[in-house]
Amino acid sequence: MDLTIGPIAFFWSAEQVRAFYQMLASTPVQRVVIGEWVCSKRLPFWQHEIPAAVEALQAAGKEVALSTLTLITLKRERRQTAGLFASDLPVEIADLGALQHLPEGAPFWVGPTVNVYNEGTLEWLAAKGARRICLPPELPLASVVQLARAGRQAGVAVEVWGHGRAPLAISGRCYHARLHDRAKDNCQFVCAEDPDGRLVETLEGQPFLTVNGVQTLSHAHMTAAPHAAALREAGISALRLSPQQDNFDDIINIYAQILENGLPAPDALSDLRRILPGTVFAQGFLDAQPGATPCP
Repeated sequence: MDLTIGPIAFFWSAEQVRAFYQMLASTPVQRVVIGEWVCSKRLPFWQHEIPAAVEALQAAGKEVALSTLTLITLKRERRQTAGLFASDLPVEIADLGALQHLPEGAPFWVGPTVNVYNEGTLEWLAAKGARRICLPPELPLASVVQLARAGRQAGVAVEVWGHGRAPLAISGRCYHARLHDRAKDNCQFVCAEDPDGRLVETLEGQPFLTVNGVQTLSHAHMTAAPHAAALREAGISALRLSPQQDNFDDIINIYAQILENGLPAPDALSDLRRILPGTVFAQGFLDAQPGATPCP
């Protein structure tokens, strides 16, 4: 079991994107997924950084894939998706609609926003050419075990969500724009003011969710640290870590220690809390409990 870094979910500046991928080149991760995952309007601000990032990561021995959008709706988004498949890199689909642009017989990856909930779906995707699938974060461990077994039989590497705010929903409307009394088409890219998402509270003032433009994320950071041993035993290929701005290199090193040196979960959680003070960590759905249940 090793580490995959997912695409950046938030709207970062080109300089921040450049520094992030330069940093990743020297970390103990095996693969990186790059691409605009949430809102195609953001892409022109940083897409010129992608070739240099790919070159630096590949030079460091990392496997690199390009991600599609989670919700492909516009003609230009369909053209962008088709262009991804014309590249020499693997493409990770975040929306099943991307498959209409898949060249015949071409392999591809599947991201965590595609609902792979059972063996039938996994086998269908494998028959289409899927070679790597990151399961949705809402699955319990028992289902993950079954899907890992199905993946081995189908020749598909299976990943699970390892760390980060879990992707819960995507919308055609933009909450960030609406919050500032702006139309989606005139959002003025206000989501850039919240580079790790904006907190949503209940009417009682309790932290509830995180919004990121058109995307809804969990408030808590999901972590698979308490289940790493069970996931390894199940044959899971990789833990997926979702990028964030604060201390991400330290986060990677903690998960690398879990996988390489057997760092116990209590020690890993203690280290995560030390470098990310005030962050709420949840075990997610792996233990078949409500996903927001805090880690002990």
